[in-house]
Amino acid sequence: MTKIALIAAIAKNNAIGLGNELIYWLPNDLKRFKELTTGHTIIMGSNTFRSLPKGALPNRRNIVLSRKENSFPGAETFHSLEEALANCNNEEIVYIIGGETLYRAAMPKADILCLTEIDDTPEKADAFFPDFIGREWETTEETLMHKDEKHGYDYRFVTYMKRKA
Repeated sequence: MTKIALIAAIAKNNAIGLGNELIYWLPNDLKRFKELTTGHTIIMGSNTFRSLPKGALPNRRNIVLSRKENSFPGAETFHSLEEALANCNNEEIVYIIGGETLYRAAMPKADILCLTEIDDTPEKADAFFPDFIGREWETTEETLMHKDEKHGYDYRFVTYMKRKA
């Protein structure tokens, strides 16, 4: 059965974006994102696709959700999350990569959260990751990283798994 993973970098207040761009540029987060998603299917909203500097991400099956458009170079298009997931039946894991609306729709279906939790609260943000802390999730992996010349904040890589009912 396909597992659904949400992957994001989030601030202390769950902020993820401003003006259709990431708030934080952390090279180690981008490296982790690439390591986790390469070879897998990624599902994103149309604005997230448009925010990618070079379009479809290489070495991944790119799926874009859009009710209006059907043409996203290098990506398949579906009109709903359910339709996209129905076309991923044989996948081991599918990564949801944003944006906010898609994260909210996918959260109830998610099995795994792969988060970079940044020790900062930005002054401005207009996109947020849904609240998730509670009994439903348990931390299975956590790595603390300290700020350095390439990373302006302390942050941690955290993997949460949905608890079995």
